[in-house]
Amino acid sequence: MAEMFTTLGTWNWLIFGFILMALELAAPGVFLFWLGLAALLVGLLSFAINPSWQTQLLMFAVFAAAAVPVWRHLAKSATQVSKSNPFLNRRTEAMIGREFTLEKPIVDGSGTVRIDDTVWRVAGPDAPAGSRVRIVHADGASLTVAAA
Repeated sequence: MAEMFTTLGTWNWLIFGFILMALELAAPGVFLFWLGLAALLVGLLSFAINPSWQTQLLMFAVFAAAAVPVWRHLAKSATQVSKSNPFLNRRTEAMIGREFTLEKPIVDGSGTVRIDDTVWRVAGPDAPAGSRVRIVHADGASLTVAAA
């Protein structure tokens, strides 16, 4: 077992890093990516300075532990980008409160309105075509309206 550690070399780390990154593709979760990156860094540094196996293991541990705050920082900045556009992937919620003119009358609780270049099906109390309605609720592609 100890012989396995004493034979650690540059190629072992590079292969280990690529294997971990390939496993990340099979089981995504971003965890193995950072371990693979740490192994690749150890492999690249081993080309330059040829450290002992103990130093290589220590470098791997340090790089892997340093990857956690790096990942948290990157993940936090990614969520802050989505905060700048709060309705991303929820565009119907951005329509709540807006007023539109009914294109087709609401009969038996169902009608249509034109929003920009799209015709949307709406639900609400019966109303004639041409009347103004306000969107009060959005659930997926379903819009609920009330008289404006």
